[in-house]
Amino acid sequence: MGDSTPNRRRLLAAIGAVGTVGLGGCSSGGESTSDRTPEERLSAFLAEGRSARGYEGLVDATGREELVIEVGAESGLAFAPAGVRISTGTTVSWQWTGRGGQHNVASASESAFEFRSGNPQLTREPFEQSFDERGVGLYVCRPHRGVGMKGGLIVE
Repeated sequence: MGDSTPNRRRLLAAIGAVGTVGLGGCSSGGESTSDRTPEERLSAFLAEGRSARGYEGLVDATGREELVIEVGAESGLAFAPAGVRISTGTTVSWQWTGRGGQHNVASASESAFEFRSGNPQLTREPFEQSFDERGVGLYVCRPHRGVGMKGGLIVE
């Protein structure tokens, strides 16, 4: 009995150490959003599932106090522009075109900012949101997200 106890303890300690090392590699689900640049976060969001309609690259609107984004652009199922870089303090005005059915603007769960224009509507007064902090704002039209109606802002 005296000889088996130390061996059993060493065996259990070794199993515990191996288990801890093995789990260490499993604790990370891959690259976290904090490891990616704002551009990478925006591009990944716009490419996810159905790619954002009308996205042809990031538009630089830094230095502007206001920015207009069309809701229901192109075929009626896009935001234009879909990806924009803005400065802190910029007010974004989403303006409905009346095309493509009822739309809204709602922040996505991955967004650094929370905002929502309300229930989907065919036309409405512009929805405005000021962005006073740095971050990545990701948004969708809730009824049309599945067909790629989404957009994003990099606020710097």
